[in-house]
Amino acid sequence: MNQFFKVDPEKRFSLLLGPLLFIAVLLLLPNGLFDFKSRAAVATVFWMACWWITMPVSVGVTALLPILINALFGLVPMESIISKYASEIVILLLGADLITLAWEETGLDRRCAVKALCLIGTSLKQQIIVWFTMSAVLSIFLANAVVCAILIPIAFSMLKFAGEGDMSQSKAGPIILSAIAWGSGIGGLGSPLGGSMNLVAVDYFEDLTGHEFMYIHWVVRLLPVLVVLIAVNVLFLLLVRPKGVSLKGSRSYFHQLYSELPSMSRDEKISGLLFLLAAVLAFARPLYADLFPDLKPAYLFLAFGFLTFLLPRKSGGHLLTWAKAEKGVVWGLLYLFAGGLALGTLISDTGAAHSISAIVTKLPLTGGFGTILLFTAFTVLLAEISSNTAAASISLPVIVSITQGLGLNPIPYIYLCAAAFNCGYVLPTSIRSIPVGYGVSPKYLFKNGSILTISSIVVITILGFILVTLFGPFFEIA
Repeated sequence: MNQFFKVDPEKRFSLLLGPLLFIAVLLLLPNGLFDFKSRAAVATVFWMACWWITMPVSVGVTALLPILINALFGLVPMESIISKYASEIVILLLGADLITLAWEETGLDRRCAVKALCLIGTSLKQQIIVWFTMSAVLSIFLANAVVCAILIPIAFSMLKFAGEGDMSQSKAGPIILSAIAWGSGIGGLGSPLGGSMNLVAVDYFEDLTGHEFMYIHWVVRLLPVLVVLIAVNVLFLLLVRPKGVSLKGSRSYFHQLYSELPSMSRDEKISGLLFLLAAVLAFARPLYADLFPDLKPAYLFLAFGFLTFLLPRKSGGHLLTWAKAEKGVVWGLLYLFAGGLALGTLISDTGAAHSISAIVTKLPLTGGFGTILLFTAFTVLLAEISSNTAAASISLPVIVSITQGLGLNPIPYIYLCAAAFNCGYVLPTSIRSIPVGYGVSPKYLFKNGSILTISSIVVITILGFILVTLFGPFFEIA
């Protein structure tokens, strides 16, 4: 007990604030709208958000709270919580981590880092634009978690080589890694292939119209929204970037350094090929999905990660050893991502999300600007505290019900909400846990992500209102 009082007062306050917030929310939420289980789920959001932002304990420790709270209160079947800690996305991140650890062992990480600096340069402005745009474009065709798992290790290797590997001290690192996560998030808006949340919307389109949904309809209607969101995000990142900061060295220096590197070794080629094959096969899954229905990207990355323990190095031994994996895998990242998924399960399975939805349905709505604003804010909120897919599954039935009750065509509103559930910036849940796992402070996400969240709500609302008002018939097609 004495040791507790020796803790830094600010950290001690933060440590106590989390459970106090939990109790306060549990007691203050109205019983008429929320039952005990849904109140406890919402209270858990406040506790975890508090600890993630103030960090009195490791973010990985906070990520275990859903297990503890569910064990105490029996909110949902425990297996639905525990399963999130070995979910497909967690497996994907583990596999990607193993492969990139082999890069470190073979020296490929250094080669990739120098090459990235040659191509992008050391200007922080260029770094932000290139990484954000690349992640957004790739996420149009690949699941955002896959894109993050591919790009962030490469960017982190580059930052380490440039002397910016310690995120607590780096001025350039947090904004670059955050740009990748945020770009991967909104890039999913570009096509239905961007993630399972988009496929939920596709199901609604097909149910409402009675015919197959053509993906081109999605692209042409939401491309203007995506372009504007990318522009707003990039502009914001450039405005908040640390002024006068760049990575050490110059493009010419790194070109010279790259020319002095020895030829790529056999071990480098093998470790690079493993990652490339995993990424390409993840992209090409539609070609073999019927033949291997269970061989999803997560298991592909794990399979190739597994091979790093088996393939021999030229000098003897294997590309990767378990001793190296134990020390090198970012275990906190895996738990952090899983904790976000588990939190989303508590919110959805206890009925908390539906209780929030019930509040929305009781509001006086007309279908105009205010309705679009409310739908957008509601959906973004769900995407922040649960997952993109959960946000889609919960928000769309509410939106369809309200619009049909008002005698409106729900299809334009589904398009706009699709933009909303692809936006999430604040809490280290979903793919935002990946940069945090590599050392980016959750406070950084909260501070800058809050502004981006508000900006995205405003942009989607205004642009959506203009598009629906001026091009209503065009948006009613699905």
